[in-house]
Amino acid sequence: MISPLAYIHPEARIGNNVEIGPFVFIDKNVVIGDNNKIMPNVNILYGARIGSGNTIFPGAVIGAVPQDLKFKGEETTAEVGDNNLIRENVTINRGTAAKGRTRVGNNNLLMESVHIAHDATIGNGCIIGNGTKLAGEVVIDDCSIISANVLMHQFCRVAGYGMVQGGCRFSKDIPPYIIAGRDPICYAGINIVGLRRRNFSNETIEQIHNAYRLIYQSGLNTTEALQKIETEMEQTKEIQYIVNFIKESARGIIPGK
Repeated sequence: MISPLAYIHPEARIGNNVEIGPFVFIDKNVVIGDNNKIMPNVNILYGARIGSGNTIFPGAVIGAVPQDLKFKGEETTAEVGDNNLIRENVTINRGTAAKGRTRVGNNNLLMESVHIAHDATIGNGCIIGNGTKLAGEVVIDDCSIISANVLMHQFCRVAGYGMVQGGCRFSKDIPPYIIAGRDPICYAGINIVGLRRRNFSNETIEQIHNAYRLIYQSGLNTTEALQKIETEMEQTKEIQYIVNFIKESARGIIPGK
């Protein structure tokens, strides 16, 4: 299961039933769980923490030091959960003193040449397309779909259950359940197909749609729209997610059409 052409530091901790291909480099202070498949030419560097059931394709680099001049060699980690597909040439840098770790959750697909910068956090069940780049401290909530060649400014947050169209770049937050696209990026409707695939009821989808009609199409400013949503709409968990996300947004949300 472990190629004689791989290098594994004697202090690295490797779980059971781990397949390690030739020319893999595994550094010290690395922990790898059970049932992982690590293909040739993967580099897993100092501070990496890999869960179980992941498949890591050739050329991926996990745990490289941050591309941040403020980094002074502090003890930080790059953490990957369980059952992720990490495709060719994906790079996941470890954290800085800001948060101490970069975190990828469970059941994600990171396509070829995705870059996850220092202190970024990716939830569970996300798909991130080829060539997409996450800057430092970006947060992506569960069940997001990010298309190819998307550029994300540092500190942005992408909410769950939405889709960002390919080639977009943005420096503001993207609220839940929507499609974000065009150039410059803007609200392009709710993610109806994605919500149906995840078994959201028609009633719930209509409630979400009504909330965004107030936010983006009513002529009200954001504060007025949120007040109207809170006073006139049923406060389901989906509506509360929308309202709380927008209220907590430090960078503000993307504009309407």
